[in-house]
Amino acid sequence: MRRWNGWGDSANHYPLKASGLTFLQSRLGTATPLPDAEMATVLQAVPSSRMPDYPLIRTDAETRIRHARGQSLPDWLAMRSGDFGRFPDGVAMPTKSAEVKRLLAWAQDNDVLVIPYGGGTSVAGHINPPASDKPVLTLSLAGMNKLLHLDKESQIATFGAGTPGPEVENQLREQGYMLGHFPQSWELSTVGGWVASRSSGQQSMRYGRIEQMFAGGRIETPRGTLDIPTIPASSAGPDLREMIMGSEGRMGVISEVKVRVTPLPETETFQVAFAPDWETAKTLVRSLTQAKLPLSMLRLSNAEETRTHLMLAGHERLVSVLHRYLSLRGCRNEKCMITFGVTGEKSLVRHTLATVKKRIRAAGGTVVGELLGKKWEESRFRSPYLRHGLWEHGYVVDTFETAVDWNQVTPAMNAMEQAVRDNVGEGEKVHVFTHLSHLYPQGSSIYTTYVFRSSDSYHNTLQRWHAMKDAASEAIVAHGGTISHQHGVGRDHAPWLHHEKGEQGIAALTSLVKHFDPQQRLNPGCLLDDTQPRIEKES
Repeated sequence: MRRWNGWGDSANHYPLKASGLTFLQSRLGTATPLPDAEMATVLQAVPSSRMPDYPLIRTDAETRIRHARGQSLPDWLAMRSGDFGRFPDGVAMPTKSAEVKRLLAWAQDNDVLVIPYGGGTSVAGHINPPASDKPVLTLSLAGMNKLLHLDKESQIATFGAGTPGPEVENQLREQGYMLGHFPQSWELSTVGGWVASRSSGQQSMRYGRIEQMFAGGRIETPRGTLDIPTIPASSAGPDLREMIMGSEGRMGVISEVKVRVTPLPETETFQVAFAPDWETAKTLVRSLTQAKLPLSMLRLSNAEETRTHLMLAGHERLVSVLHRYLSLRGCRNEKCMITFGVTGEKSLVRHTLATVKKRIRAAGGTVVGELLGKKWEESRFRSPYLRHGLWEHGYVVDTFETAVDWNQVTPAMNAMEQAVRDNVGEGEKVHVFTHLSHLYPQGSSIYTTYVFRSSDSYHNTLQRWHAMKDAASEAIVAHGGTISHQHGVGRDHAPWLHHEKGEQGIAALTSLVKHFDPQQRLNPGCLLDDTQPRIEKES
């Protein structure tokens, strides 16, 4: 069963291994877990619903609790403490586009705010109920989770927007196809949510980001239905798909999504190599990317992330052997791990592997092969569960990410990490590390993880997070980075959006939102910092 106060299925538990705990204690000191609230306590705190009766809307307390928060760290602290702050007044569960359309009309007639809800995996505050004197309705697309049509000739699949990642792939696989969109949230996130937040999957080098996959669809808006046709290419004015991608529920509710799919590949392999230091590794992966070799994924961990991952693996003897082997090959204390995948026809895969390995060796790196690559593949969707294992021992983990041009990758990474270190709080330490996970000829994403001890209270832990998150965000925009490469803007990142869009860009986005939603009923305060402030913090 899905957890009400954390990530994923409650049957899945990946505890922190003893070696990992020792490693963190040596870096951060011992920590004391904060107490967790019980569901029974939270149930008593849910206020009476203000929602008018409607057949598709549930107003029971548990349903409202389960749809009140996403998966950001502030959401985690709210759920674990039991201090949710606000709850939706009701949760609607339509099963078809026509019902979504009727719900929006009903919301307008009854002066109700609406929050579109996919898989509830937001890490940027997309789905949190705003403070309002109006009833707040969370509109869940979970009942719209089927493959509706597959055009094999055109390779276009139509899905209900609430279809989660595993069901997307399972339903396509039955007919010999796949989408290939694999974000870390793949277990729970939905195809409509991917479009709404401009998501990126782990194998974007082969399959593209969601903007390359999104072919068209149906969006229900307060002004009526917007149907975007599937046209291979067009010069007939601005692309309406671009208007909807990243709109985060402000312009309408995505009810059907048409995506470009591909036949299942003949073979696939994931492998690992090491480079002696960061600059060597960065130059190598940049050259692989700019050569446009047909890799399906490419990831570079900096030295600290490499050390951390090998330590947390828990296989001390094998890791020790690996360290000795790599040391003999010139990859010592500052070594950086490179994980790469090749997917497709067997002959192409063999040729690509040979070319990549040759380039790695020529750069002074060492290829260690498939074993570690298979380990990565087996655990590729476990990272969100890491928060549970750390929390049990009093440690808190969060991430932030951006994308910059190649000439800013190292300066931005260093500045982001230093911003976190400088703002963790007096007398405290933070363990911070970074990887590049989506690489482009022009530049790369930068994905930073940081671990710190929880404070003596939930309130103080949240304030510590604010200090680090805000400082990192300022470092990102100072180096010309986007405030979000793959997680969307939500409410948490909205204050920094103007750095990327500029005055005219924000004005244009505001006009679009007001056109489709004149009364500002859809997800107010999300994407555009135009209503309530984000999570309150002390001055």
